[in-house]
Amino acid sequence: MASFSISRRALLGGGSLALGAALLNPRMSGPAFASPAPLADLVAAAQREKVLNTIALSPNWVFGKLMTDFAAQYGVEVNPTNPEGSSAEELQAIRSLKGQDRAPDSLDLAPSFARQAVSEGLLAPYKVATFGEIPDSVKDADGRFTGCYYGIISFAVNKAVVGTVPQSWADLLKADYRGMVAMGGNPMRDGSAFAAVMAASLANGGSFDDITPGVEFFARLAAAGNYNPAQTDKGTMVSGQTPIALRWDYLNLTIRDEEAGRTPFEVIVPKDGAPFGNYYVQGISAFAPHPNLARLWQEFLFSDEGQLGFLAGYAHPMRFGSMLDQGVVPKAILDRLPSPEAYKQVRFASQAQLDKAKQVVADLWPKEVRI
Repeated sequence: MASFSISRRALLGGGSLALGAALLNPRMSGPAFASPAPLADLVAAAQREKVLNTIALSPNWVFGKLMTDFAAQYGVEVNPTNPEGSSAEELQAIRSLKGQDRAPDSLDLAPSFARQAVSEGLLAPYKVATFGEIPDSVKDADGRFTGCYYGIISFAVNKAVVGTVPQSWADLLKADYRGMVAMGGNPMRDGSAFAAVMAASLANGGSFDDITPGVEFFARLAAAGNYNPAQTDKGTMVSGQTPIALRWDYLNLTIRDEEAGRTPFEVIVPKDGAPFGNYYVQGISAFAPHPNLARLWQEFLFSDEGQLGFLAGYAHPMRFGSMLDQGVVPKAILDRLPSPEAYKQVRFASQAQLDKAKQVVADLWPKEVRI
């Protein structure tokens, strides 16, 4: 999700909360887990390493503030290399810079690349203190990668153009929305558009194993004259060319805020079907030159403070459901979200399910969705 982003636990407050893994040796060899080390020990070891090498974390998004806050809190330096890099470039950096002090310590990866990294032995096992709150479906059982933040498909509705705001996928079929409903592109090529088809499938009797109802929904939408094939962006949304935009929630919410006082947008999480989530994971290089700083960075990202940092940029933290139950999400943040409770129902597909669904879309979309 590129360009996409307090504590009851006192995890980062310098207390004695035990972590989920012991300090390992500098090259992350030896047993995967040993007796827990207190946070103070990890902080001390991390501070001796002085510099954390991140990769593919843009300072122009939520990671900018997170890196700044982390550095200030612990008196260390963060070195953000290749800030706009891809997951593939992250893995190549581990391979090509192995043994060098400038090699990446911590990784931010798409799930498919994280699994590839595990198969190559590129990621080190580590379980953060909040590991138990992360759904099993988005993490490696040994902690070699852990789902950190996600987005879901939402409707951004330009109320200057649309009279009645649709509340569900079924609503989009109404005659009121002729020519208004658009996505981020063609689902055979664009990830957000593919996600919209998957989300529509979940709302229309489909499943992660059967995306066909999602394609059929868009076929009905096109037959009704409601589907607009134009690719949405901020310009088309503001101008009214694409007044109902099916896009990632973090993009839609950002535009809503940016346009406040000019263009009235409302962002809706559709009430029919469970939200389909697309997520990114965190991992630590098996060859990290600063392994203790990498572990401390992970603890920071998965703490209440770090997870709320993602939420401030509308990237939903993976711990959101449990944090909501614990009452640690500030009301000021909840008031900015379209439907906080809906996010507790988010679902994530396996890589095998996604690969199969993409093939079905490639086969059926050109035949079924006629503009």
